[in-house]
Amino acid sequence: MKLIGLLLMTGAAFAQTPCVQGNFAGTWNGWGAGATNTRFQPATSITAANVANLEVKWAFAMPGARSAFGQPSVVNGRVFIGADTGQVYALDAASGCIHWTYKADAGVRTAITVAQVNDTRTAAFFGDVRGKVYAVDAASGQEMWKTQAESHPTAKLTGAPVFFENRLYVPVASGEEGAGGGATYACCTFRGSVVALAAGSGREIWKTYVIPDAPKQTGTKPNGTPKMGPSGAGIWSPPTIDAKRRQLYVATGDAYSAPAAAATDAIVAIDLDTGAVKWIQQDTPNDIWLSTCMGANKPDDCGPDHDFGSPAQLVTIGGRDLLIAGQKSGNVWAHDPDTGKVVWRTPLVADTTQFGGKIVWGGSSDGQQAYFGLGSGGIAAVQLRDGEKQWFTNPPLGEGLKAGHEGPVTSVPGLVFSGGFDGILRALNATDGKVIWEYNTARAYETVNGVAAKGGSLGAPGPVVAGNMLFVASGYVGVKAGAGGNVLLAFAPR
Repeated sequence: MKLIGLLLMTGAAFAQTPCVQGNFAGTWNGWGAGATNTRFQPATSITAANVANLEVKWAFAMPGARSAFGQPSVVNGRVFIGADTGQVYALDAASGCIHWTYKADAGVRTAITVAQVNDTRTAAFFGDVRGKVYAVDAASGQEMWKTQAESHPTAKLTGAPVFFENRLYVPVASGEEGAGGGATYACCTFRGSVVALAAGSGREIWKTYVIPDAPKQTGTKPNGTPKMGPSGAGIWSPPTIDAKRRQLYVATGDAYSAPAAAATDAIVAIDLDTGAVKWIQQDTPNDIWLSTCMGANKPDDCGPDHDFGSPAQLVTIGGRDLLIAGQKSGNVWAHDPDTGKVVWRTPLVADTTQFGGKIVWGGSSDGQQAYFGLGSGGIAAVQLRDGEKQWFTNPPLGEGLKAGHEGPVTSVPGLVFSGGFDGILRALNATDGKVIWEYNTARAYETVNGVAAKGGSLGAPGPVVAGNMLFVASGYVGVKAGAGGNVLLAFAPR
């Protein structure tokens, strides 16, 4: 194990010898288990009848990681996951042994998308927290290309790149929401964008800023520092692909400075081929928010921080297509994909005007219902056809940790999986919301790679189901100062 640790620190791609490919069948590719971002897995042998038999099959430690913020992808018998250290791992799904590792230039928070780019090579695509996109050979871990998606100094990639028809669609977010509150910082100049890249080379095909107008000076701070705007609309989650309409959809963040652009706190439709904006539907106007809004000397124009941290799910119900989006306000929205118009709205909290943080990283839908966890606590189900609330469950907390289910939920036939900020992974009955299995991940583990590991809070990286196994990264710090950790857990029925 000392040799493995030395190689990890060098940043080279390498193969552990021996790591024999195990017998495993099952796929969860990218963040949403497909380009429509429904986070629904129909092809699994995990059911309500056997979920109580799930137990940890193997645990893998990510050396040096402080926060387990990368969500695993499972493709061709391998589990791909990035870490805040910049390491990207390809593990054997059956055993957890290392096939290869690759060192990115910064932390890798995005889920990893795997796709064939030519007759002989399959690539693993991901982004880092400094705005760079990578393609590495999925079989060997050798770098194929890397490119900077956005030159803004605060640009970061948190939403997974999405592959479609040999193009890679990359959403760009920003850390300017934190930096912009500085007294000598000219706030603000970032504009959320989507970049279309040639999957085989990384060449830029088009780039669309969802705020089309470049920022200009709108005034000055008392110390003479310029005020700039419009700004914001970071895209924190993966695009949703609509092959029928030749469109993609992105859900955007709040504004950082005045004037608040129409594309903030919005769903935006973009032409797949040209990058042209087709429509914008803003669900919360005038939401200007910086991290200084949390302080005692907050600015006068602070909004409710009701951005979208999660993507819209493209679903079909009763012969009609809908875009289902959960917002930090606690509202679940259904939009018409042709026009963006609101079809229905369902609040999952009593007051949707309060400060955000209700629905943060996303939901799931199984063709009849959509499921969302709430950062304030609880998990809910709504009917897709009309938004009627079906059930709400608020499980008791694990001892000593914080409330909330801000991470994305995952559904399989008959079940909903949710990871809580208390570190407990739960399976709920999809019909009535009753908890029928749970496991406390916040503990120490013996690992297959012999490195010390512990779990903690469950947050942005949601549960992943593939074949007969359930995978989850445990130890998410986030903005709530959760319990950190560095472990990837693989569960299977005993």
